Amino acid sequence: MRALLLALAIFWTLPALARSRALEGMAAPDFALRAVAGPNVRLSEHVGEVVVISFWGNGCDNCRAQLEALQADFTRYRAQGLRIYGVEVADDAAAALRFARATPVTFPLLLDPAKAVARLYDVDNLPMTVLIDRDGKIRQVVRDFNESSRRACEHELRKLLAQ
Repeated sequence: MRALLLALAIFWTLPALARSRALEGMAAPDFALRAVAGPNVRLSEHVGEVVVISFWGNGCDNCRAQLEALQADFTRYRAQGLRIYGVEVADDAAAALRFARATPVTFPLLLDPAKAVARLYDVDNLPMTVLIDRDGKIRQVVRDFNESSRRACEHELRKLLAQ
């Protein structure tokens, strides 16, 4: 039984890993989205900066934890050229706005009501984090949030900021 469960876990994980690897090294797809508060955001205006995109949904507890963890990174590394954007992929616009207003972050939370950006980045799990280097290339995709993924993401983020 244990072997069967392990095999199933690997079976379900491999497609996500393959999609993550397919995105890594690509030029980050450009987008323009409306912010919950503040000006609209166009990704291509941030070439030369390290950008983190966090895809989230209002019904996702791990999404809130991830956004709060990214707030600590934003506070620590903003002066080094770090930009973070949270992109919602919720089905309920009103609930997404309530979630955004109740989440204590100072980086922009963006609305993707048609899920066009989520499709560009092949979002299939929430939360999902994309790290983009100063040249506009995707360097890491993390399709979950836990202590291990948090450490790996922060490690890669420090490397990108040092370049």
